[in-house]
Amino acid sequence: MQLRRGSRCVDKALGLRLSWGMQLDRDQTPCGSDSLYRVPERIPLFPLPNVVFFPKTYLPLHIFELRYREMLADAVAGGQCIGMTLLKEGWERDYYGTPPIFEVGCVGRLVGVEPLVEGRSNILLQGLHRFEIREQSFEKSYRQGCIVLKPCSAAESLDPKIRAELARLLTEYVGNREGGRLWREWFRPEVGDEVLVNNLSTNLDVTPLEKQFLLEADTLQQRACRLLDLIQFEISEQHGLKGWD
Repeated sequence: MQLRRGSRCVDKALGLRLSWGMQLDRDQTPCGSDSLYRVPERIPLFPLPNVVFFPKTYLPLHIFELRYREMLADAVAGGQCIGMTLLKEGWERDYYGTPPIFEVGCVGRLVGVEPLVEGRSNILLQGLHRFEIREQSFEKSYRQGCIVLKPCSAAESLDPKIRAELARLLTEYVGNREGGRLWREWFRPEVGDEVLVNNLSTNLDVTPLEKQFLLEADTLQQRACRLLDLIQFEISEQHGLKGWD
């Protein structure tokens, strides 16, 4: 469901993410609260080569491999959580084994499971918190991880100047392209800073490694600044790198 420039489905997909994101901003327990949804210390890990998941976003996935069907069954019966991680370069050589993964990922809570034929399923994950893997285990057909959560601070917010600069650059980046109006909908006042930054990070058409760079930012402000740099680079590419040596 990543949005690509020129996609005919961009309006529908962006509208869907916007409605989900605003619902999450209203309904999810505020970060830093003592009443956080309880995430187990050990969770299933689901590494993929092209997906980077962020807190306060939603991720639809199709589960079809046998090992990940087992993972889903255990998650449904247990803590309702799955840890999404990114595979490191060279994963193709050992995809069905245990190729290396990045240690920082995002916990997703199962909020929807649709069983399909032949044991497959469609699922929907709600992004909760970033985590860091402290230890991996391979006792089951899929890998598990002992994790430490890296939740945001309850008081964390963007400098209004940074938010304004994001709006300005996004307007330049999107221009009059299809879906431009929906991109700008993210900047409505009722959309919180974390929802804004993380959904822009999700939908921006950059590489998985660049998205991992955004995810690993220690603070929301740092992620927003990294996002600004990436958008500026994308704008430069659109203009043929004018002014670059």
